[in-house]
Formats: sequence, C-alpha cells, structure tokens
Amino acid sequence: MTALSIAFVPGVSPAKWVRVWRQRRPDVDLVLMPVTADGVLDAIEGDADMVFARMPVPERADGDQPHAIPLWTETAVVAAPKDSPLADLDEVTEADLAGVTILDGGPVPPDVAAALDLVEANVGVVVLPQSLFRAESRKSLVSRPLADSPGTRVALVWRDEDASELTEEFIGVVRGRTANSSRQQDQPGGSDPDEQDGARQKAAGKASGKAPGGKATAANAKTVAKRSATKGTGAKSGGGKNSTGRGRTPRGMSGKPKRGSKGNR
Repeated sequence: MTALSIAFVPGVSPAKWVRVWRQRRPDVDLVLMPVTADGVLDAIEGDADMVFARMPVPERADGDQPHAIPLWTETAVVAAPKDSPLADLDEVTEADLAGVTILDGGPVPPDVAAALDLVEANVGVVVLPQSLFRAESRKSLVSRPLADSPGTRVALVWRDEDASELTEEFIGVVRGRTANSSRQQDQPGGSDPDEQDGARQKAAGKASGKAPGGKATAANAKTVAKRSATKGTGAKSGGGKNSTGRGRTPRGMSGKPKRGSKGNR
C-alpha cells in the first residue's frame, strides 16, 4: 500500500486532519511520527514526508530552506505556581514580570518538562506555547496569557524532494479543501481548527435558513409567515373536528352543516 509519513512536534495534534485523510484516501496509509522540537530537520531529511513544526525551522546543511505553510499562531503563556501573585492576574504584562526570574528557553523551552519542574520548585517562571503547557498537565501550576506576545507560528513543512500529488492533497486537507475543490479555494491562514469549526457552523446556518446563533434569516422568516397564513385559510374555530364539514350544526341554525374547504397545505 502507498504511504504518506507525517511527523509532528509536541503540543501539535494532527488528529483532526488524519480523520479526514483516512475517510478520503483509505487506499493510502498515513504513518504518524512524533518528533522532538529539535528533531524537525532530521525528520524531513529522513523518513517523514511532511512535518507539523513550530517556526522558525532550521536551515538544511546545503543552505536550502524547507517549504513551509504557516497555519496558525499559538498563544504564549506564563507558567507560574498556583500561589504566585501572577496567578491572580487575567493576563501578564512585561511590567508584571519585573523582578521575576524568567527561565531562559526562548519561545519554546528545549526541555518543557524540565523547565516546568523548575517552576514547581519556585525557581522562576517560564514562557511557552499554551498547547505545550496543557500537554504537561501540571496541577500545581497555572498559565496566564502574556500580553503583546507574538506567540509562535505552527507550519506544515516539507522538502522539494518529497513533494508529490499526495503531499499536495494533504495540504488541501489541512487547509480545508473538499475532495472536489480546487487549490484556488484555499483560505490563507484558515487552518486553525477553531476557525474551521466556526466556518462550518456558519455555513450550516445558511443552508438551514438560519443565521449564526439560531435566528431565522429575513428571507426564511418571510417564507414561514406566508406558509402560516396559507394554512390558516378555511380553518374552523372551536375545534374538535377538522374542516371536512362533518361537525354539528350550531344551535339556532337549520339545515345541513356546510362543508368547509380544506386548508391549502
């Protein structure tokens, strides 16, 4: 069976797109390869066809830069002990960090577990992507967004040598293309899972005649009102019987009951 190998760094889950791929291309085996943050280059120069990585991606030995499609930006957070004064804040600013020991590690600590061990020991605080903090699940620590931080960009990375129809098709899955859509229908930066879910809900609302939030659109409301008025034509009041004319004759009236007309349905 033909195979496509996809690597991914910690904190980045490809599960959403793996499900779509396996439904769309059951004839192509999708091999998943977890790699460390500093193992991205080795992965794409080795067995991986593509890698979900954080930018920037290191240059190759020959000086060539791998292709990269930026997908979304991760929120940067400050990890601190629960009893830290920072835990009382909704978000942390640079001024709040004055006098606080910030453990060196750049946008992404080289060893997240070790960095958080030091935070638990009250050695200092660490700045890292929110997804990495959540993946570690440290109950003794809290995370607070770092105000004005650019965050970290997640990208799908591959080499020229590995480009193929399969890699192109996988790019389409990640960017939200349907099986029959063209490349021109891609939306730049639209691969954030949350944004895609919101777009699908909005589209579903239009298809059902409802705007986001469940409210009927003006056109749909007009149609509903017209149908209601039509159904009311010829209906009898007081009702236990329908409008087929088989009800009792009201007192004070003689003769057979008149047949009512059926309401337009």
